[in-house]
Parts: sequence; structure tokens; C-alpha cells
Amino acid sequence: MKCFVPCACLAVLVSLTGCQRFSANMASEDTDDYQPPVLDYSQPPATRGGLFRAGYASGSLLQDKRALRVGDILTIVLDESTQSSKSAGTSYGKSSDVGIGVPRVLGKDYPDAETSISSSRDFSGSAESSQQNALRGAIAVTVHQVLPNGTLLVKGEKSLQLNQGDEFIRLSGLVRVDDINNNNQISSRNVANARISYAGRGALSESNQAGWLTRFFTNPLFPL
Repeated sequence: MKCFVPCACLAVLVSLTGCQRFSANMASEDTDDYQPPVLDYSQPPATRGGLFRAGYASGSLLQDKRALRVGDILTIVLDESTQSSKSAGTSYGKSSDVGIGVPRVLGKDYPDAETSISSSRDFSGSAESSQQNALRGAIAVTVHQVLPNGTLLVKGEKSLQLNQGDEFIRLSGLVRVDDINNNNQISSRNVANARISYAGRGALSESNQAGWLTRFFTNPLFPL
């Protein structure tokens, strides 16, 4: 029973360190949100005496083949690059001196009582932080909704099953039709309210993660 309490405390601290895997992040989001929307493929009846069907045309002959309606596919060219740096430095010092001369008591000097007090205090600290990220590639997404102003709500995901692990990409955001080029592509920099998730799992991903004991000792809650 005595050994149970320390073991329980250790288990709680280890659980606080947490190894947040990508599978947990994937589970926190509704996977169905990234599935293509369900469309009504029922064909309206043809007009008597002709082959034309209202609302069934795939677009004008003079119109670019760009994503315009719910269910259309759009290619997002991933062109993300962020870089940040921050540095700070602080230093200060303080010194003081107090001197007491030879005291004289009843006309007699006491040279052994002469003394002085001095103190000094210095502090110097510096910190520097930098981070750089880049994401290149492309992902095809589906139009899930057309807003009243013509803006497109797009969502999509890509899963790559490699021999040494799996890679997952998810993207959602708002796209203006005017930003789509003639190749039905748009840069990720032009996607508003963009949410891009990129992570992986497998042997290569796990090799880049610290073990649970290392995370335990490097956790901010560790008392030492």
C-alpha cells in the first residue's frame, strides 16, 4: 500500500506530460466534415422536342472550367512560409559605499573602530527565440457551400500511406472565385480563415518524439 501512492503520483505526472499524437487530433475533428457533400444527381426531365435540360448544363462554352458550385473540385497550391524571431536583453547594476571615520569619545580617538561598508549588485539576462516553417505541395478540395456573396467554402483531406508511415493533410477555408486561375487552382495564401493540418504517424514520426521519461523530466510541472 505504501508503494501504491508514489506509483499513483508518478502515473498522474506522466499523464500530464501527455503524448498528443496526430490520431488524437484527427479524432477531435469530425471526419464527415471533410467528406464530399451529398449531391442530388437526379436528372430533370428533358423539354419536349429537345435535348436541353434546365439546370443540368455543365457550364457555358465560353466559361472557364473553374469551381463554382457545391461539389466542384478545386486545387489548393500549398505555399506557406512563416518566420519569426524575438530577442530580449536586460542588465542593471547598483553599488553603494558607506564609510565611518575614526570615532572620538571624550577627547580620545579610537582608530581601530574606523570601518567602511560597501555593496554591489549586478544582473544580466538575455533571451532569443526563432522559428521557421514551410509547407509546399498541393491538395484537391471540394466546394461544400456557396455563400450569398459568391464566396466558396471548401474542405478537403489527403492521406498518403507510405512504407515508413502515414502522412495526413487537411484544409478548409473560404475562397473567392476571382482568385481562382484558369487552371482551377488557387494559392493557399488567398484562402481566408484557412485551417491547414499536416502531420504523420509511423516509424519516422515516432522517432522524432521524446520518450515518456524524457517528457516527464522536461515537463514544466516537474519540481526540480
